[in-house]
Amino acid sequence: MEPPKDQHTPEKSSTDPPSSAYPPSGCCTNCGGPTISEPSPLASLPEMSPPPNYRPIRAPAINLPHNSQAIILSPVPHAEQVPVVSPPYQFECPVKRIHSPDDIRRFQESPSFKNFLGFVVSLSESIRGHKISDPCLVSPTVAAVVSILETLLQWIDEIPPVQMSSRYGNISFRSWHERLAQRGESLILELLPDEFKGSTIEIVPYFFDSFGNSSRIDYGTGHETNFAAWLYCLARMGVIKEEDYHGVVARVFVKYLELMRKLQMVYCLEPAGSHGVWGLDDYHFLPFIFGSSQLVDHKYMKPKSIHNDDILDNFSAEYMYLSCIAFVKKVKKGLFAEHSPLLDDISGVPNWKKVNSGLLKMYKVEVLEKVPIMQHFLFGCLIKWYHSSFLFEIFGFGILNESMGLVVGESVAS
Repeated sequence: MEPPKDQHTPEKSSTDPPSSAYPPSGCCTNCGGPTISEPSPLASLPEMSPPPNYRPIRAPAINLPHNSQAIILSPVPHAEQVPVVSPPYQFECPVKRIHSPDDIRRFQESPSFKNFLGFVVSLSESIRGHKISDPCLVSPTVAAVVSILETLLQWIDEIPPVQMSSRYGNISFRSWHERLAQRGESLILELLPDEFKGSTIEIVPYFFDSFGNSSRIDYGTGHETNFAAWLYCLARMGVIKEEDYHGVVARVFVKYLELMRKLQMVYCLEPAGSHGVWGLDDYHFLPFIFGSSQLVDHKYMKPKSIHNDDILDNFSAEYMYLSCIAFVKKVKKGLFAEHSPLLDDISGVPNWKKVNSGLLKMYKVEVLEKVPIMQHFLFGCLIKWYHSSFLFEIFGFGILNESMGLVVGESVAS
């Protein structure tokens, strides 16, 4: 409000407060002129602190992993045909090879990495558009693997948990794992043809590492990856064939998921290397990949459908992704957006095809390229370790035979 013409605004004296202070009582807070109404109480205060910054509980759509740029720029993995080994077979006890980021890069550039990730993609594509209960080929091998997992489920009932006060880590899991170590090899021998009986020295360690660590009493995506590696080794030997892939996901992996959830609940397995609320899930990754593939091009269910409890109740038995979401909501309390913000953000993706491709890229970057996870991964004859990547091929010291995963002329793998 401007002052009347017959009045003038008093000049500022040397004793006046600095310009940053509020005008005296009775003056306009904008121009300094006299006012008609009484000033508001806030205007009479000599100083006023600024309002506090608003900090929401969770800023929307930013809950990507720390190296989200690597995931975004990573190409979508493609399906690869598994190269089948041919005689003479030279099975060996697998050993750990990854100790540093340089080792991760060497593994990432090798045919072993490409073929194993391609196998996971092939499994994902085999279940696309199918419900779990849909008819599929159940070969003797698939039936034998399911039977092994059912035996492991029975052991849980035979080895009950002991009464403990701690939240995680029931020591009865060690007894269960000890029985696995004693009887596991004989179970695997039953499904192997005679020509591959000698492969147990190499494939049994992958199988034993598929169900958690008995010392730490924990389980995580590294153990889950070992189970996928065990299936990959069976595919490398031709025991699991490409026409079995649908049954491997819909029968074998679903039974494996049932087994692991029971182990987690009964023996209170601790999440191994969990990212907490900033991770996809405390224990699993692959069922989200396979489950999202099931829902690609579904007429009615969209990624946002995970917030509908009726859909979860009625369809979680048929779709792995919904089953995982229902399990998370069962074991975690509070708002879904707070305890599982990444899954909440994924529900905003427009279609399941984008969800599936994004999860495949995330699995590659967040699991297969992480030293803390892959430092426990094993390499032998079926999953080879290449010491010098493709240097021998580049400089002409050998010719890479990708179908065999070997180098003719001079060996680059051990």
